[in-house]
Amino acid sequence: MSDCTLSPLSFFKCLAEETRLKALLMLSQKDELCVCDFTDALNISQPKISRHLADLRKCELVQDTRRGKWVYYRLHPNLPQWAREVIQSTALHNAHYIEDALINLCCETC
Repeated sequence: MSDCTLSPLSFFKCLAEETRLKALLMLSQKDELCVCDFTDALNISQPKISRHLADLRKCELVQDTRRGKWVYYRLHPNLPQWAREVIQSTALHNAHYIEDALINLCCETC
């Protein structure tokens, strides 16, 4: 993906939903998370989180990897630098926004 592939409009449209935004912010802090991590951390059903992660995958903001029965997600390695900086800066300056999710993540395992 090049910088011109992901437009600012499509980027921000993908982030315009709380579950997707929190998932991306969590990934910026934790590098890689399993679907079960998101369900526990965000207290959301597996089908709902999977749908949101599929939306992020379609936007090419995340990449998934299957390991056995689990699917793991991370920020897309070809994410334009400007988009990566927006995500990382948002997570850094709004730690309270995902604080509960990260606490839940630390307490739960697959």
